[in-house]
Amino acid sequence: MDAIEALIHQDVGRNVQPLFAAAQGGLARAAAAIASTASPKIGIITGFFVPGGTPPAAETDGPAAAALLALGLTRAGLTCRVLTDPPCRDACQAALNAAGLTDVPVDALPPDEAIAVWRDAGIDWAIAIERCGRAADGTLRNMRGQDIGAHASLLDDVFVAGLWGTVAIGDGGNEIGMGALPPGLIAATVAHGAAIACVTPTDHLIVAGVSHWGAYALLAALAVVRPDWRQGLLSALDPATDRAIVDGLVANGPAVDGVTLRRAATIDGLDMDAHAEKLAEIVRCVLVQPNPR
Repeated sequence: MDAIEALIHQDVGRNVQPLFAAAQGGLARAAAAIASTASPKIGIITGFFVPGGTPPAAETDGPAAAALLALGLTRAGLTCRVLTDPPCRDACQAALNAAGLTDVPVDALPPDEAIAVWRDAGIDWAIAIERCGRAADGTLRNMRGQDIGAHASLLDDVFVAGLWGTVAIGDGGNEIGMGALPPGLIAATVAHGAAIACVTPTDHLIVAGVSHWGAYALLAALAVVRPDWRQGLLSALDPATDRAIVDGLVANGPAVDGVTLRRAATIDGLDMDAHAEKLAEIVRCVLVQPNPR
């Protein structure tokens, strides 16, 4: 677990090393908590709209990770569904379609309706990944400090509804779950931190250099602690599959890179070869472990 977490604790230019330190051990705790539920039903919250993109669209980081998580969890025999906003719905659906998950529901609902749907579906764990969260003043802000509330709803309310356990994955300080960090840490370290810092907490926080890597890490960590899920989880950790999801997301979502603002098959300014290298390193950490029987 420590080796996997160390691989995703690589700063790509946001000055988030102090966040890594504060969240140390979060990956192991998250995996152990989810694994303690015999056959959990998972709700994934994602979607980060980029109004300044060309074209304005959902960010690649988030929907692609959600689809990869859903693929691994579904292949492990679990049930998943995805929650997002109407502006990001098509992107989430495109990512799931590219993963071959046409039967995974995508909920694009107001928070109160989503809570009711998830309660009826028996969701056990909510996983938020690269999902903009509520700042101290109640706004939703991107890493540039811009208020994007016109393009997003407060899905934080679903996340913290109290009906399910919560795991959050983020990379910049403005995502759901970052409220679990010590007060003032994001403001003191990240650009625009005082304005963007999310105050929404989580039971378990995973901070990664790129949120997409957090999806790799969580699937890998679950493969370590749940040998009965291992084969299905690891089958999703395939670079060709990952690339196909991002390609389908960009082409059919559409989606844009949140850093470059361009419609391209990149995530946070890094091409898929860079992500494939990180993925391979994480998978090697799992493969050196014995497969318990």
